[in-house]
Amino acid sequence: MEIVFVTGLSGGGKTRAANSLEDIGYFCVDNMPPKLIPTFIRLLINSKDKHDKIAIVTDIRAGGSFGSLFSSLEELRVMGVSYKVLFITADDDVVAGRYKLTRRKHPLSDMFNGMVYEAIAEEKRMLAPVREAADYVIDTSHLSPAECRERVVSIFLDNPSNKMQIHNMSFGFKYGVPADADLVFDVRCLPNPFYVDELKEHTGLEKDVFDYVMKWDASKMLKEKLFDMVDFLVPLYEKEGKTQLVIAIGCTGGKHRSVVFAEQMRNHLFEKGYLANINHRDIKK
Repeated sequence: MEIVFVTGLSGGGKTRAANSLEDIGYFCVDNMPPKLIPTFIRLLINSKDKHDKIAIVTDIRAGGSFGSLFSSLEELRVMGVSYKVLFITADDDVVAGRYKLTRRKHPLSDMFNGMVYEAIAEEKRMLAPVREAADYVIDTSHLSPAECRERVVSIFLDNPSNKMQIHNMSFGFKYGVPADADLVFDVRCLPNPFYVDELKEHTGLEKDVFDYVMKWDASKMLKEKLFDMVDFLVPLYEKEGKTQLVIAIGCTGGKHRSVVFAEQMRNHLFEKGYLANINHRDIKK
């Protein structure tokens, strides 16, 4: 039985993540109080209706009982039940904007007289230990619904439970560093195609931009050193038991240099036999 616990910030996109899991065959249960989790799992184990894949959404809507999550997870370990924790997050402004758009109330809103940002800050404080212990973290701030689904599906569809998933991302520093990045590399030190008139409106996915970025000796040397560092670090993360690694490569706008390097990093890791995917966060901005 494969069990995934989906948790994270209210308004972060947990429902969308759960829907994506349901699309790939997971039996999904929303808003389960943590205290009920061990009992629910026992019922599933003993049930005649077998479910091979289970996704359980649990979060602070459970109120004070949410604090029992870790004890419930420990009880599952004692039972010999394995699981993964998927944590969904987003920037404060994005979460606040989603609540404004839907006109729904944040679960902690009453504690702060309707002040959304204060409610978000308190929720982040409450969830910090859960995020730290999570197997996977997805920041949906800059992801479209389709991109969010792709991230979830790429992690859980036909992915051996102990095999590391490496997500490669290009981004623009002018739009902020990705909150879920484990490794961040800055390639702004290289010549910028933005200042070449015939390349300005193109992207790193196109040959002319790729050739320009990689024609410099500094680019070739940087690529070699980045590959060498990642080749050294990834086995260490695997040995530690890490199941997800997010490598973010940034340039100024996220359209040229970072795209070229992120593509090459993804290809390099794929050739090494890793489960590697890619997302160009700011390429359309």
